[in-house]
Amino acid sequence: MTVTPTPRRRLSPDARKEQLERAAIDLIGRDGLPATTAEAIAEEAGVSKGLLWRYYENLDALLVAGARRAFVALEKAVSVDVDLDAPAATLFTTAIHRAAGLPTTHPAELRTVRQVGAAFATADGDPAERAAEYAALHRRQAELLRRCQERGDIRPDLDVALLAVTYQGMVDTMLDHLDADPTLDPDTYADHVTEVFLGGVRAPLA
Repeated sequence: MTVTPTPRRRLSPDARKEQLERAAIDLIGRDGLPATTAEAIAEEAGVSKGLLWRYYENLDALLVAGARRAFVALEKAVSVDVDLDAPAATLFTTAIHRAAGLPTTHPAELRTVRQVGAAFATADGDPAERAAEYAALHRRQAELLRRCQERGDIRPDLDVALLAVTYQGMVDTMLDHLDADPTLDPDTYADHVTEVFLGGVRAPLA
């Protein structure tokens, strides 16, 4: 099928990249990664296929950039307006419940991160990009946990770097189950994860 692109608007390079990466995210969320070809992205964005290669070396580079944008959007959705000086119980209860809502509020971003990450973690792929994003997230979480530890909210004997990885693993597992089983209640699941996490890390009362 021949697609006639809509008249191209003049956009800045950053705005054009956002348009193309957003098109990739929407396609993966709707049709899955195998259907997200260069032709499909161009059609979704309303541009010619050749325009893609002015901004990306190849399709893989575009998909990785889209996954990075999706990852940032997910983290922002969970952390926006969170009071970082709140007690650990309040802070993590809020974050976990917001994360539990992501399959409803940001399904395309979740599937993009998951599917692109899985594709690039195969024997023929390069998992470095996803690993770098997670490493940066873990560092930010570890710093937050360290601050909670210094305030006396979290047990002082725990390694915050390991705790950050453990916390994110619990959240990712919750998201996998919520996305796979729409019958699960997000708030109930979030309550469970919150209780397990805080029950293990909360500093004992003096």
